[in-house]
Amino acid sequence: MRVFKYCASGNDFVIFDALKRADRSALARKICDRYEGVGADGMIVVLPCEGYDFEWEFYNRDGSRPKMCGNGARATAHFAHFVLQKDAKICFLSEAGAIEAKVLEDGVEIALGGARDLRAPFEEEGKIWQGCDTGVPHLVHFCEDLEAFDLSLCKKMREKYDANVNFAKIIDESCIRVRTFERGVEGETLACGTGMGACFYLALMQGRVVREAKLIPKSGEELFFKFFEEKIYFKGKVKCCFEAHYYFA
Repeated sequence: MRVFKYCASGNDFVIFDALKRADRSALARKICDRYEGVGADGMIVVLPCEGYDFEWEFYNRDGSRPKMCGNGARATAHFAHFVLQKDAKICFLSEAGAIEAKVLEDGVEIALGGARDLRAPFEEEGKIWQGCDTGVPHLVHFCEDLEAFDLSLCKKMREKYDANVNFAKIIDESCIRVRTFERGVEGETLACGTGMGACFYLALMQGRVVREAKLIPKSGEELFFKFFEEKIYFKGKVKCCFEAHYYFA
């Protein structure tokens, strides 16, 4: 099977195209394995879709099916443009709804849409949390020191609230650093697009950042967010690492 390995801000994905939908959960677990597979945080299947440029099936490395992935969406738009020869402006269908994307010379920008299910701040485990859904549900804790990121605490909060867990440090009104524990990976990843979107949106709603800001995940790559007409926009670099043939055992 011909596959493409992509990296977007530290998140990596195996992407390929197919003709019809199927349950590929077992394949995702196999192909995302970092020892016997290609190795990735997720697997993305691009499918034909009437009325859109395409639709996708997105799988976490454990075979689960989240509705959305910001970095995955940017990687998929890049794949669709450069491999499948789609236009630079793309609209595709995800489980979270239609996703608009624009392939640029220096990266890919997508519209995450608006945040939903805004949760009031609450205290737990000695920390203040707030939540919202930016395609998938997220909890955010604003902290002074990102070294306070605690995997065991993140795992506990993830399991209790069935949400990704983010620690965010506001550097100034136009810069936030973020660390994220992701569902489906069940550990910390180098970046999470929807997680950064949640941190940006909640900080903006609290009046702590401006409408256009830079966010820096654990990978160290700079990503750019803006809030315009009630939508969160997200831009950053995308890299196609390699093309390969995957052989089934």
